[in-house]
Amino acid sequence: MKYTLKYLIILLSTLTLVSCSEHSAKKQSIHEAVAIEAADECHLCGMLISEFPGPKGELFKNGISQDEGNKVHKFCSTRDMFSFYLDPENKRNITTILVHDMSKSPWNNPNDEYFIDARSAWFVTGSTQKGAMGATLASFSTKTDAQAFADEFNGHVLAFNEITLATLMPAH
Repeated sequence: MKYTLKYLIILLSTLTLVSCSEHSAKKQSIHEAVAIEAADECHLCGMLISEFPGPKGELFKNGISQDEGNKVHKFCSTRDMFSFYLDPENKRNITTILVHDMSKSPWNNPNDEYFIDARSAWFVTGSTQKGAMGATLASFSTKTDAQAFADEFNGHVLAFNEITLATLMPAH
């Protein structure tokens, strides 16, 4: 009886840990990037995404209903993507955030093969390089590449968590 109770407690503890781990893994899942097609419109401003230079963004949002599932929202610039993401109503439902790695992609025509996880990316604000509707945040997979871009085109290097709505406002 003593050993049976001990094994039962170990079994229940193991099941609880596995269940928690699976829940945590689902919440942190990374989605694959979805190619930006010629007719795709920015989720925030409605402009055609492919008509503009600079890095683009994609957010995957948990659906409110089962019909919606995991939805992808595409953005014509990282600035528009952050404007949407930083709204507290949206932020809590986002599962994955992807941006172009501009160290591997040409500025005037970003390549969808080079999307990276935005939460681990580095961003340059205030550069002379323009995206859709002007100022945007250049995105890079490494801080070294971001700093090299900032040295060449001006600007400041920031980590994902350092970006706020105030960061998105153009300097006057």
